[in-house]
Amino acid sequence: MSTRAEAEAMGHISSDGNFNMAQAQTSRKGFCSVRHGLALIAHLCNFSIFTQQMNLSIAIPAMVNNTALAGPSNTSTERPPTAPQDSWSETLKEFKPMAPTYDWSPDMQGIILSSLNYGSFLAPIPIGYMSGIYGAKYLVGVGLFLSSVLTFFIPLAADAGVAFLVVIRIVQGIAQGMVLTSQYTIWVKWAPPLEKSQLINIAISGQLLGSFIIFLIGGFLCQTIGWPYIFYIFGGIGCACSFLWFPLFYDDPINHPFISTGEKEYIMRSLAQQDSSPAWSLPIKAMVRSLPLWAILIFHFTEFWSLFIFMDYTPTYFSTVLQANLRDSGILTSLLLVAAFICTIFGGLLADFLLSRKLLRLMSIRKLFTAIGVLIPAAALVSLHWTRSSLSATMALLALSFTTNTFCQVHWLSQGTITSLCSCIGSHFFHSCWIYNESGF
Repeated sequence: MSTRAEAEAMGHISSDGNFNMAQAQTSRKGFCSVRHGLALIAHLCNFSIFTQQMNLSIAIPAMVNNTALAGPSNTSTERPPTAPQDSWSETLKEFKPMAPTYDWSPDMQGIILSSLNYGSFLAPIPIGYMSGIYGAKYLVGVGLFLSSVLTFFIPLAADAGVAFLVVIRIVQGIAQGMVLTSQYTIWVKWAPPLEKSQLINIAISGQLLGSFIIFLIGGFLCQTIGWPYIFYIFGGIGCACSFLWFPLFYDDPINHPFISTGEKEYIMRSLAQQDSSPAWSLPIKAMVRSLPLWAILIFHFTEFWSLFIFMDYTPTYFSTVLQANLRDSGILTSLLLVAAFICTIFGGLLADFLLSRKLLRLMSIRKLFTAIGVLIPAAALVSLHWTRSSLSATMALLALSFTTNTFCQVHWLSQGTITSLCSCIGSHFFHSCWIYNESGF
């Protein structure tokens, strides 16, 4: 990052020490820039991580032998259950290849599915701290590659036994935590102030697109070519994205070999006001006493809680409350996710538009978008209790919740340590409530 002296030499800081945003705006490039290209690559990385995160949830109905749950655990059979769950399964039955199934009880399935969270518990705080010291290039790249390779081994681990599968999912959770936590530090040196919201939202919208794709085609892949291929296909996509990441991403625009001089100078001038510390510090006492930090943590707890609820329980809600079959449940969930994907990108563009036109101050934009992203989804989810008999009303409320929740993404999440604290608190509390619910209390 350029120093203040360098920026003053360029003549882009006024005598009173304020950065001339209007002058920098004249140098602003369009979407065909290296920084937007990096946002697209980060988008693909998030896409891969979320498909790998959710593929086991989609595949496990096809992996379980529902006709022999009383037998010994992890006993492999020759073929999936022959009884179709719905007419769509009956239509596709003749195309099903032979694939092993396992006698996993519902409790065992819960342990397997939740094992990913144990790894994600261990990762956020140390990874967030390390990302501030070492940068995001190797943390994101290694995490994505490791998670992708482990995805290939899930079918083999399932054959070897539940213990092997749980261990792989725990390590995979740590690897995915490396990507999801450290990626936000990219924008400390790459995102001009007037473009930070749109760049971050372009990157993280890959999470919603990945969820949309896995819900849309995951069940179809399991029923046509066999459940192991859902891991082979998305593991291969993740490896390809990691190979793309290493040569094209650099932690600092100054060192990037393909960036133009004009874009490099624009980014440096835009960030000239931001103070750069010689070393990465962690002021724990000041953080504990900071009321704004506690407010941020509480807000992000609600955001992560809503995200986990949406991802984990929406398909179950469709199938149990609305009595939708497997295919219809996947399609309905996919429609909600694609709407949220579009709204995520729109929210980032809208926030940057309001800031660049000086219609609202930065703090006002963050407070407004935070209120929209938390209060409206909460009201809509509570209202679901009275719309259980109407599919259209339920879909309208869920769409409102999904889309407005994405406004939470318009924030400051470029500080890895704070990001990791938010993620850790939200996911820990969600997992604790999941265990409480599954225990029957």
